[in-house]
Amino acid sequence: MVASPPPSKPVLAGATARTAPAPIKAAKAWLAGHDPAPGLPVLDVSQAAPSDPPPQNMRDAIADFVRHDPEAHLYGAILGDAELRVDFAAHWSHAYKAQVSASQVAITSGCNQAFCAVITALCSAGDNVLLPVPWYFNHKMWLDVMGVEATPLPTGKNLLPDASLARHLITKKTKAICLVSPNNPSGVEYPDAVLNAFYQLAKDHDLTLIIDETYKDFHSNPKRPHSLLDAPDWKQHLVQLYSFSKAYRMTGHRVGAIIANKALLAEVEKYLDTTTICASRVGQFAARWGLNHLQPWLADQRKEILQRQTFLKRNFETLERQGWELVGCGAYFAYVKHPFASSGADLAQKLVAEAGVLCLPGDMFAPPGTRNAAKHLRLAFANIDQTNLKEMIIRLSNLTFQLAPDCSEA
Repeated sequence: MVASPPPSKPVLAGATARTAPAPIKAAKAWLAGHDPAPGLPVLDVSQAAPSDPPPQNMRDAIADFVRHDPEAHLYGAILGDAELRVDFAAHWSHAYKAQVSASQVAITSGCNQAFCAVITALCSAGDNVLLPVPWYFNHKMWLDVMGVEATPLPTGKNLLPDASLARHLITKKTKAICLVSPNNPSGVEYPDAVLNAFYQLAKDHDLTLIIDETYKDFHSNPKRPHSLLDAPDWKQHLVQLYSFSKAYRMTGHRVGAIIANKALLAEVEKYLDTTTICASRVGQFAARWGLNHLQPWLADQRKEILQRQTFLKRNFETLERQGWELVGCGAYFAYVKHPFASSGADLAQKLVAEAGVLCLPGDMFAPPGTRNAAKHLRLAFANIDQTNLKEMIIRLSNLTFQLAPDCSEA
């Protein structure tokens, strides 16, 4: 009697099959697959997140809350704890010299969930959203899952999107334009004039302009990042997204925010109720505590990040002489063009093995086949100080990989 073959695994063809695997997970796997060069401990510039915990006084406050307040362990309001919404609205109003009310704020389980909730409220399968390239890959991934087309918006050499070009990409199915400023992956800060041009474009076509401001607290402008909230009708066309993770080193607590009109937040509330019900109560406590107690500390953190940017720009000349180009630098990121024949994931894995540098290739932030995307790298320097930044530059300058034909004379 012939034995029956073992049953085959079912082919998973649900909505998540429409998108790519998590890029950060893929990059971390390169560490397991390669032994870094001897004497070169890994410099991990792959993930845009602080690795240090919150300051001790914040951790002490969190511990007291967990030990002594029963609310730490219970469900809360779907759109967030009232006290946090009030305090965050006041913080946002002060930062943008505008009037934002608590009813225009929703608290989410991280900024990625904020994006997912807004897109789910605005879009249906078959719609499209304009995303400048290079884009933040988690935005693209959620659009894929939703069956929403991510319409690539090319950027110029300065990596700034152009509203006049975007106008020609808008169709009857376009529901939103999503910008990230300061940008991930490029670090570029979008000037106020650029943001206002996109706001006017959204207004002209009755679209929603979504601005992910995860890195707002590390903007080089000491006053305010933009003037969009000056528009009397901003509530009709503007949505802002924010993350507490980067500012207060609380990535594991997963707390983000949405600033939008009440009607949109009523739809967002349905999404939040069916996914997480509410953001972590402990995380919300931490976010509010940070808002109310850590502003001087945060100012010092911003100063340190800006100093790293300046240091990197000043010391990049060593690499420029070898054909490298610093295309963008801001917030946590340097977006660089390399001179080598190898590119994409192939080059990134070689960098781990031969230089002990773990970073992400540019084609993780672009549609397949995008010209020159794989010739770029994102270096996220939030976790390395100036000493290690210098070490990273030295290691990259010592590489002897084959040059691309157009860089052989650099």
